[in-house]
Amino acid sequence: MIAEIKHNGQTFRVDFSKPLDISIPLNSPKNKVTAWHVAPTRVEPVTMGDWTGSVKAGASVNFNNIFFNPHGNGTHTECLGHITPEAQSVNRQLTHFLFIAEVISIQPEMKGEDSIISADQVEAALQGKHPEAVVIRTLPNGLDKLNRNYSGTNPTYLSEAAAHLFRKKGIDHLLIDLPSVDREDDGGKLLAHKAFWDLSNTPRLQATITELVYVRDNIADGTYLLDLQTAPFENDATPSRPVLYSMT
Repeated sequence: MIAEIKHNGQTFRVDFSKPLDISIPLNSPKNKVTAWHVAPTRVEPVTMGDWTGSVKAGASVNFNNIFFNPHGNGTHTECLGHITPEAQSVNRQLTHFLFIAEVISIQPEMKGEDSIISADQVEAALQGKHPEAVVIRTLPNGLDKLNRNYSGTNPTYLSEAAAHLFRKKGIDHLLIDLPSVDREDDGGKLLAHKAFWDLSNTPRLQATITELVYVRDNIADGTYLLDLQTAPFENDATPSRPVLYSMT
């Protein structure tokens, strides 16, 4: 299916038969990314007495329980409720799913012992654009991102100024291939989360952060249509499947 969409006074063609999935599946044999010291995802058949929910075990159907943490076991999308005492559900706050997105690649810079993405790097990568969503691919971009255990490794994170810049530009949806936009251990400051969501002023309930995506090298930097698919959990975060479509 090919559709035409208008953006900034131009008409683009989108081929919906060529999706570019940038999610990391939960519990795929090859994709077992984890963070925050949580256990890996488990998929186990239900057992009731001498009955096991597995066709291999003699049942007529496969009937599995899935145990996972949305923040630590793969691609997930979170809302402001991640950092507020009041419960907020991403399923209720994310009410639109198609956005104009810009994919940018950034080589993080060192600041002391930390690897960070700075506001200057973001400004340069966006080249004056103000999309609805931004997808950040950090460099280098090895396949090990698909099964990396980030726990205790102090991964790359966003500077507070970079997060503020995204908000200033009106970007409501931030996607990144890291376990968090903030430092792994920052004493609970969560500066980037708070700056992006404008927590202390006018909280941006509609804005989302999607973490642990993987943008393969065959996806060039540039403008795409983003379909931000989420599982309908009533929670601050939910597993998600962001999909990009080229715009020509």
